[in-house]
Amino acid sequence: MMISGKTKIFGIFGHPVEHTFSPGMHNAAFRKLGMNACYVPFAVHPERLAEAVGAVVPLNLRGVNITVPHKEKVIPYLHELSREAGLIGAVNTLEIREGRLIGHNTDGRGFLRSLGEQARFNPKGKSFLCIGSGGAARAVGFSLALAGASCIRFHDLDHDKAGTLARDIRIKTRVDVQAITRESLATAAAGADCLINATPLGLRKADALPLPSSLIHARHLVCDLVYNPPQTPLLKQARARKARTLTGLGMLLYQGVIAFEIWTGVKAPVTVMQSALKRQIRD
Repeated sequence: MMISGKTKIFGIFGHPVEHTFSPGMHNAAFRKLGMNACYVPFAVHPERLAEAVGAVVPLNLRGVNITVPHKEKVIPYLHELSREAGLIGAVNTLEIREGRLIGHNTDGRGFLRSLGEQARFNPKGKSFLCIGSGGAARAVGFSLALAGASCIRFHDLDHDKAGTLARDIRIKTRVDVQAITRESLATAAAGADCLINATPLGLRKADALPLPSSLIHARHLVCDLVYNPPQTPLLKQARARKARTLTGLGMLLYQGVIAFEIWTGVKAPVTVMQSALKRQIRD
């Protein structure tokens, strides 16, 4: 595609942003659909976030993703939040509608769609154990609660942080959500239908497992939100124990698919976007 005066520009704000896989995924979608559009990364220093967000409408950007470290800090500069973004307290997608900036969070919905499309797993009435209590855990936790999960347990080395997240979700959704200690980890795992790693453990081969492999059973669905590499040590251990597994690629894919459809109003070419991701990510 040749860039012209009619090309619609989309992008991502982050710092750093060189590692992002989103341009490859979205530009592949634009090419497939024959759209005169381009998605580019913008390295936005935290001190200049307000300026960058303020330039979105004047520069006629058509859609923007928001990544670390801006997901929470961008909120004061927006006109409106979707329900999910308001509950989660973080934004990863900006919709531009009649000069107004509307913040969405497609991370949790992307995880839910991955559960359904790739694992054929319905979270309604199910029990979950999530290791970690950071931004990814927050998005996943609220989305699971809104989707009808019966109970969610969070474990984190920072027990206070896990407790705060659990209270936030429980108060806002009325779902049974608790923070657990290392001593109660085995009990929580035994009662869970799905185990989720929402920590960075697994990015490196030398990383420790986020939970002991002895707690994984064949009846579990084991999800790892780490997507690079796709087959993490946790997922390899889970398969060895005959459990079903779900990689983090699905969440990455579907959060992008949902953002694409918010921006364009067009059904995203999921297979094309998935192939573009896989070409960029090592195994």
